[in-house]
Amino acid sequence: MTRREGPLAGIQVVELAGMGPGPFCGMVLADLGAEVIRVERPGAAAPPADILARGRRTVALDLKAPGAADAVLDLVAGADALFEGFRPGVAERLGVGPDACLARNPRLVYGRMTGYGQDGPLAQAAGHDINYIALAGALDAIGTAGGPPVPPLNLVGDFGGGGMLLAVGLLAALLQARAPGEGRVVDVAMVDGTATLMAMQLSLRAQGLLDDARGTNILDGGAPFYRTYGTADDRHVAVGAIEPQFYAALLDGLGLDPATLPDQYDRAGWPVIEAALAAAFATRTRDDWEAHFAGRDACVSPVLTLAEAPEHPHLRHRATYVPGDHGPEPAPAPRFAAAGASLVAS
Repeated sequence: MTRREGPLAGIQVVELAGMGPGPFCGMVLADLGAEVIRVERPGAAAPPADILARGRRTVALDLKAPGAADAVLDLVAGADALFEGFRPGVAERLGVGPDACLARNPRLVYGRMTGYGQDGPLAQAAGHDINYIALAGALDAIGTAGGPPVPPLNLVGDFGGGGMLLAVGLLAALLQARAPGEGRVVDVAMVDGTATLMAMQLSLRAQGLLDDARGTNILDGGAPFYRTYGTADDRHVAVGAIEPQFYAALLDGLGLDPATLPDQYDRAGWPVIEAALAAAFATRTRDDWEAHFAGRDACVSPVLTLAEAPEHPHLRHRATYVPGDHGPEPAPAPRFAAAGASLVAS
């Protein structure tokens, strides 16, 4: 393996290629400096524009072919970690399950990710992000009042509750395994990860601060000070003026007298506030509002498209997106620097 830079430099990982959340985990680990070898079926190479496949080299291997398991175990012998995203029992049938891999390398961290977990009534059921977040209670909370639940892309189950949590679990297990020199198995279920992401909402619900009706709460678009508004050019701005000082700056920037409006947290008065804010935002273009609110601490931002975001001055300054062979790509995150050194991208 070639030498890489980053906090995970020297860590070697074997990725048994799958879809979505697995490649995302591999990308994150590779971005952090790990040497990741991606094992995938012959002829199943990722398309050139697949950002999730960046940063690692690929070994073409049919895991069902004779001798394939031995080839994987040879890679495992010199690796720190392996991860797979098969249904429960598949890796074992292929000869590359935890027992076989840990027998070859007792210090290995073995990560496995599924939608529903390794056990339970749904362990063998097919599913995708939308199914996992539906079961975990997250999907029902997302959408407008009176409307159906709205899938938040596949960010919550696949990437937040799946791929990112797998990366965290692998790193935690790697730290633990180094001390006693014993390997670990990391079991990531996207339903579990989604439930973890819902900790704040469950806390608010327990405190009586969150209603089960979607689109009626502070953080789901129900509050007039935390939602989007249309502008004169049929674009949108995002408003997140939760705290009283930010809300005051919002009203001031819009030229609205708070004395003529209901109290900010008077839920019965939210429709009145929403109508006033909507009418005000409709008088100017999105970019006019961005310039108008610059420096006001009112938590007002333009809603940018995927094409526009890489060109925003702040993201250009930070190099949040970087040029790729097929268009902009997200830069590796988070960033690392020695104590006292600048974290600003060069």
